[in-house]
Amino acid sequence: MFFGINGAEAILILVIAIAVIGPERMPQYARQLRKWAEQARDWVTQGKETVKAELGDDIDLAQLDPRQYDPRRIVREAMAQPAKPATSRGAAAAAAAAAAAAAKRPEPSQDAAHYDDEAT
Repeated sequence: MFFGINGAEAILILVIAIAVIGPERMPQYARQLRKWAEQARDWVTQGKETVKAELGDDIDLAQLDPRQYDPRRIVREAMAQPAKPATSRGAAAAAAAAAAAAAKRPEPSQDAAHYDDEAT
């Protein structure tokens, strides 16, 4: 059935609901539950239609399933592709950025205390 409830459990829940709510108010609550279920169904249908309108009919929603995400496969495929050579424009920009960073770095003074990064 719904949410993993079997028939015996559903009957038990119905009996408890009748005892708690009362048989005279049960039809009113049943109508309200039906109204909520119809609204939920309409929202799901509207959401599916919106996704189809935005993404198109030819999209395979199974590809968007997050359970299909496997980082090992993605890394393996990325490592299998040959590396792209650096373009001259990109290399020039990297060299200019390195030169600018070196120019901003102050020269160490002779009186500055020596910092040993391997000391404990």
